Amino acid sequence: MMISDLKRIIDQVSREKGVEQDVLIGAVEEAVKAAARKKFGPDYDLEVNYNEEAGEVEAFEFKEVVEDVINEHLQISLKEARQMDPESELGDSLGIKMDTETFGRIATQSAKQVIMQRLKEAERDMVYDDFKDRRGEILNGIVQRFDRGAIIVNVGRAEAELPLKEQMPRESYKQGDRIRAYILEVKQFSRGPQIILSRTHPNFLAMLFENEVPEISEGIVQIMQVAREPGGRAKIAVTSKDSDVDPVGACVGMKGRRVQAVVQELRGEKIDIVTWAPDSAKFICNALSPAEITRVIVDEDNRSMEVVVPDDQLSLAIGKRGQNVRLASRLTGWRLDVVGETSYNDALKDGYRSLLDLQGIGEKRATDLYAADFKSAGDVAGATVEDLLSVKGMTESRAEILISEAIRYTSDRDEKDTAEKHMSEAETGVAEESEVVDSPKQEGGETEGEKTSDE
Repeated sequence: MMISDLKRIIDQVSREKGVEQDVLIGAVEEAVKAAARKKFGPDYDLEVNYNEEAGEVEAFEFKEVVEDVINEHLQISLKEARQMDPESELGDSLGIKMDTETFGRIATQSAKQVIMQRLKEAERDMVYDDFKDRRGEILNGIVQRFDRGAIIVNVGRAEAELPLKEQMPRESYKQGDRIRAYILEVKQFSRGPQIILSRTHPNFLAMLFENEVPEISEGIVQIMQVAREPGGRAKIAVTSKDSDVDPVGACVGMKGRRVQAVVQELRGEKIDIVTWAPDSAKFICNALSPAEITRVIVDEDNRSMEVVVPDDQLSLAIGKRGQNVRLASRLTGWRLDVVGETSYNDALKDGYRSLLDLQGIGEKRATDLYAADFKSAGDVAGATVEDLLSVKGMTESRAEILISEAIRYTSDRDEKDTAEKHMSEAETGVAEESEVVDSPKQEGGETEGEKTSDE
């Protein structure tokens, strides 16, 4: 079992595997002890130590020095003990060196298994220690294989997994391809560490910009928010701590080289770089670029904004399938309602007209209500007496009457709208039924249209 060049082997394995020598020595000691147990059974008091000078592992069995031996595995008579050590006394624990060569082939195999197991555990611990503090970094690797939709990536001494949900749409790889991804999570399991990668996470985009833009890595330009629809479009909000540095220009780079490098890595994902602003309305105007904004109406309580744009800019502000406004909403954290100027003005007119429709309200009172931000009868109906007291010339009694009138008005209008909707649906149903009746069956069971088609 013991070989003369054990020390050299421990040094070599330590260098090749990157495992501390203490860990290897502990594994060897444990393996020899396991071999001894395999050979002699559990009824022995054994101790195993690595002798660095001799370059071998020494095994000792300990026996108590007694007058009368009852258990020969754990006890030795005083007479025998003094033959080995003349200074032995009753009650002493005498260590007797064992011949490890006698442990046998099966015991040796057991020892090898223990060593291999400890080596694997040490390697797993080292991999986890290497990666546990690297969450949030970008990793380069080689596509090794595929497992139920996931891509297994070789990242050196370890394997990482890029799950299907973290892969970008319409992006494909083959074995041997190089791949870059964001370290999303590092978990430790009994079978070893699991490194989870992502190419869809917003921080992947942020880290790509940090790698491409020196001003970001130096802390001059700061990324404030990122919103992505992976593979489609992304928005990134940036600001600068130096008034002489344009944050958007720094991210775009000379002739767009910096942003194009990121776009290329993301397989053509379109990226809007916007200037972050502490003022929410200003930030939202920037976030909705390239659309022009006419007006922003802020609702702090519901954290929502109504954004008014020129009619010819409406489709640009909303974007294809609502993508632009959706990303702007995620980027800013506000719920956005984008409307065209014509619709907005019509709504204002309808609201003002509803104020005039309230009993006892003339143009002057309607104008005062409108100026106090009560834009419609519905706003008045949802207000309290205290709210209405902010209106010029308003009294408590008048406010109570006005709220009751507004509630009645809005209720009547809702009922009217519901009735008109039902009537419209009924007329649609009658029209559909009429179309069926007007298509009688011809001889042979075909409609006239079907017969013509066959002909």
